[in-house]
Amino acid sequence: MSETYKVMVVGMGKRGKHHASAFHANDRFEVVGLCDIDQSVLDAAAPACGNPQTGTDAAALAAEVKPDVFCFCTHPTLRMPLIKIGVESGAKLIAFEKPVAPSSSEAMEIRDLLQTSGVKAVVSHQHRYGTHYRKVREIIESGALGRIHTVYASATGWMLHMMTHMIDYMRWYNNDAPAEWVMGQACGRGKLNDNHPSPDYIAGVIHFANGVRGWIDVGAGAPDQPEVAKWWGKNRIGVQGTDGFAEVLTNGGWRAVTKDGAMSGDGAMNYDLDMPPYIAEMADWLEDEAKVHSCCFDSAYAGFEIMSALCRSVLEGGQVALPLTEGMDETAALRASLPEKKVLFSFEESKGEYPESL
Repeated sequence: MSETYKVMVVGMGKRGKHHASAFHANDRFEVVGLCDIDQSVLDAAAPACGNPQTGTDAAALAAEVKPDVFCFCTHPTLRMPLIKIGVESGAKLIAFEKPVAPSSSEAMEIRDLLQTSGVKAVVSHQHRYGTHYRKVREIIESGALGRIHTVYASATGWMLHMMTHMIDYMRWYNNDAPAEWVMGQACGRGKLNDNHPSPDYIAGVIHFANGVRGWIDVGAGAPDQPEVAKWWGKNRIGVQGTDGFAEVLTNGGWRAVTKDGAMSGDGAMNYDLDMPPYIAEMADWLEDEAKVHSCCFDSAYAGFEIMSALCRSVLEGGQVALPLTEGMDETAALRASLPEKKVLFSFEESKGEYPESL
């Protein structure tokens, strides 16, 4: 009989509630603790998760309930303190929201701590469980696109919200080939003081070791996807090969052209559908070392490193080699040096999401 794993969730905003409810719905997990700085939020959320223990002090609650899985859904500035609490609690697995960290220096500290402690970790790039995302992967694997030479992605949301999502799926569609170098450019200071601090717009090229070229642009200058109504869902990730192309729109299904003709299908991001398999894979990995989670930390770190290198290209100019060997606070450096130059928008609707950049 499979073991039941105890779970503690920190941060009961929208994403924290998604995680807590998905854990509670899976009989391989038991939610034993909920934490938030607002006790009234905990009182409202607890009944839907089996009325676990609650508390406003994450370290104290973790020490008391001793979770097998320590999950947190907070702003990027709280990554390292909560990783430490998870490790010190004796958790076997730590699950947390993207991005990995607010800087490459902190990401490297987290990487080293996880390696030293032996604690497993996963990062929530859960869009990949959508049927439309998986359909594109299926087309790639079938060989219908021929030799893959290009992967690309764009998203209208700003960097620390969306860029590692886009890179993660680009890497997945390229069989997780390592990146060898990047070159990037950025513009706009409006979002550098956001709770997910980012340049307003960043774009660049990624050279992968298998020869595939990646193109990415994220933020206020990213193009419209007119087929998609929801602004946050105007994300496109695609693949081009010698015999065709296939691409997914986060809230607009999938489409492809191969030697067999044009085809398309429905699909949209749906937490109710995407979260259950993301959660289930955690239990699989806890039970079997060989069943490494699709969203494991190592994969997320590789994508985060690409994003960090693009920021360094903005700061230093020219190409930046990977892997990175030293850490940096890229956000602080961008605040100090990014020119006071307004971003140019690609379509009118984005202006409403970047009011401080007008």
